[in-house]
Parts: sequence; structure tokens; C-alpha cells
Amino acid sequence: MAKFSTAWQKAMQLKLDYNNMMAEFIGEKEGFTDKDLKNAKTLAEAAHKNVAENRGTGMMGWTELPYNQSEIVEDIIATAKDIRKKFDNFVVLGIGGSALGPTAVFQALCHLRHNELSKKARKAPKLYVEDNVDPERMASLLGVLDLEKTVFNVITKSGATSETMSQYLIIMKILKDKFGDKAKEHMIATTSANRGNLIKIAKAEGLKTFYIPDGVGGRFSELCPVGLLPAAVLGIDIKAMLKGAAFMDKVCKSKDIKKNPALISALLEYLSMKKGKNISVMMPYADSLKYVADWYCQLWGESLGKAVDKDGNTVYAGQTPVKSLGVTDQHSQIQLYREGPFDKVITFIAVEKFRAEVEISDGCKEFPDVSFLCGHTMSELINSERKATEYALTTAHRLNYTITLPEVNAFTIGELLYMFELETAYTGAMLNVDTFNQPGVEGGKNATYALFGRKGYEKTKEEMDNAPKKKSEYIC
Repeated sequence: MAKFSTAWQKAMQLKLDYNNMMAEFIGEKEGFTDKDLKNAKTLAEAAHKNVAENRGTGMMGWTELPYNQSEIVEDIIATAKDIRKKFDNFVVLGIGGSALGPTAVFQALCHLRHNELSKKARKAPKLYVEDNVDPERMASLLGVLDLEKTVFNVITKSGATSETMSQYLIIMKILKDKFGDKAKEHMIATTSANRGNLIKIAKAEGLKTFYIPDGVGGRFSELCPVGLLPAAVLGIDIKAMLKGAAFMDKVCKSKDIKKNPALISALLEYLSMKKGKNISVMMPYADSLKYVADWYCQLWGESLGKAVDKDGNTVYAGQTPVKSLGVTDQHSQIQLYREGPFDKVITFIAVEKFRAEVEISDGCKEFPDVSFLCGHTMSELINSERKATEYALTTAHRLNYTITLPEVNAFTIGELLYMFELETAYTGAMLNVDTFNQPGVEGGKNATYALFGRKGYEKTKEEMDNAPKKKSEYIC
């Protein structure tokens, strides 16, 4: 993998199969025709042009991450090597993209029982990602950690994220009480280089610090130090991840929808929204990719869910992202997807070659409805169940398409994440919304600040105090 030959990269290229979005397969009422795609060609090309012309500017700094981090990557790798020598636990303190990205890559590229392995078998620290402020969760974490062997990575660009900074305050107090001046050896900061609270705190405390580029928002941050440091600590080949992202970027340079997987998927999702498909289901058929769906939910929902467009028109745009897992959720959600409202697009993620294989043993010969499984493998079974689900949805005229990874490795994960980021940017351009802001998130944040008496939020506190009081008759 280290040499990344052209032939090897081509063999690792993701495939996007959208046959089951087309009228020929799904039916004329729900599906799209070649004419529909041809009529939308100008829209797709305009979205492609918009992203190409704005890459590397404003909040599109993420587009350059595969290319502009050589020195940073070397620093990350060296730091990660030192951490692996000294520590048994690596704890991420973060929320949103600062937590979802590292979790998705950890699940995808590490042993699925990583934290349960012996230290010798792991060859890396255990990873804990603390993305909530449930007090029981924090107490339980502290109950299992040996602080002597633990390093924390606090991640927030602004240093004003209440959840993350509350965790920092708790942990830093504990570290100082235990280690005194050496507390800084157990804390790494990932934040903005030139603004916000955390960079000031990091400098005052003498913390090792990595920087989040100004043009990279949280949900687009996995391929910068936010995600690269945790990955490198785990022994993941972060250069391969970035190489995979660069490869996908090159593939998507084409404005031809039949050659650009991110552009065609964006267009199909956009056209689906226009037909009332307001739910986007992400359904990987691999446990390793389970949390890619969680990461995607933030990327898609926070980027596209906007009340107004760039022209100030009220549009209430976006799709509700739903995470699902094959085969597990065939037994909990597919009934709804196949026979419920025609309001969904299902994206399957398939894996051609799994990293392990398990043969289904012989037995139960007297029960034909069991013994038919004998001699087959679990990879055959999971992929057959995926194909069967695709077929069942297609015959019920339900829109679905499939992204296939040749195998799950650092290169293909880099491809996949970057493709989804481009797809989101293209779709936002088609919807004419600001893909990179999040005004809806700020409402809840501001109300929290007001409830805690934060200076500058007195008006919000007054508004909350004057809001209609809840009625007891509506509480049972």
C-alpha cells in the first residue's frame, strides 16, 4: 500500500451503482430517466463549477487538506509514536465532528474489539471518545482510567464549546491535583491557531497543540489534525487516508456526472428532494462502517438543513439523515422502508472483500431450512442479504443506490469520506444554501449560555423567563 501504484489505486476505487434510482428499474413514477438527468445537466455543471471555483477559500479549506499538510502530518506521526510508547489510553474530549470523525475512522480501521485486546495485541492505546456531558458517563470513564497511563486530546476550534470545555475543566483540575506541573504532559489541544479561548489556554498551560485550519468547519475536519492525530495514535496510516482523499478528488474533477460519483449522487439526492424524498438513509453492510453513518448524519443534516437560501428566500431545505446498519436493521427498519411512505432514499455501502472470513459449519442436516447455510461463509451471507434487500426495495419501487468499497482500508476510507464531503458541497450548491454555516445550532447554544448566566446573553435569558409557562394539565 505504501507505494500507491496507479494500478493499485485504480483497484481500490469506489464504485457507485445508481441503477435502482432509474425509472427503467424502479418504475416511471418514482425513478428518473436519462432525460431527467440530461435536463439537470446545467444545474449539475453549475454546482461543480461553484465548488471548483471556491475550493480553498472561505469555509472550503477542507478541499486542500489532502495536499497541504506534509509538515503537520510528520509532526502528528512523531507525536503519535511517542504517545504509543508512554500511554495506554487516549481520550478525545470533543463533540460533533470532533468526535464523530475520530469514532468513525477508529471503528472502520481498527480491530472491532480494539479496547478489549491485550496491550501486546493492540499495539496502541485504548481509545475513548467522550462526546457527551452525562455525569454518569464522565464518572464511569474516570473509574476505569489509570491517569498515569492516559493522555487527553481536547478538541474545539473556538474553545467556547460548552460541552468540551466543561470536560476540559474537570479533567485539567484532576490532572493538576495529581501531577502538578506535569499535568501538561497528559493533555494535547487541537484548536484554532489564532483565535478563541483554547489557544490562549494551551499557550498559558504549555500544552502540545495542533491547529484546525480557519477554513475547516467541524463536520469537515476529519482529514485535519482533529481526526488525523487520534488515527495516528491508533497506528492507522494517515498518509494513506489523505492519499485516498486526493485520489477521489482527482476522480471528481470531471464535470461529467457519469464519471463523477460525488456529483451524480448529489444530483440524484437533489432531484429526489424535489420529488418529496425528505429522508436520506445511510445503510452500511459492514460493522466496520457503522459509525460512518453517524458521521454522515451530521455532515448531511447540519450542512443542508437551512431555513433560507443565499438569496434570503425561505426554503426550509434539507433531508433528514437516518443511520441504519445491515443486516441488523433489516429486522427493525426495512418493513417501514419497503411498505411505508415514499419519502426516502436508501444508500447502501457494500464491501467486496472483508478483512476476515468465517465459514458456516456443517450441522442440523435434519433441518433443511437451517442446513442450506452449511459450507457457505459469513461474507457470502451478509452480501447476499444486502443484494436481497436491494431487490426487495427495488421491486417495491423504493429509491436506492449502492456505494461499494473493494475493501476497507485507510485509502478507501479517505476516498469515502472525501466523496461524501464533495457530495454535500455539490448538493448545497444545487439547493443554493450556505452549506458551511449552522445558524440552527446556535439557538440551542445561546439558550444554554443564558441559563448558565453567561455574560452577553442577558436578553436571551429575559426572553426565556418571559416565555409561556408550561401548564400542569398537559403533564401526565
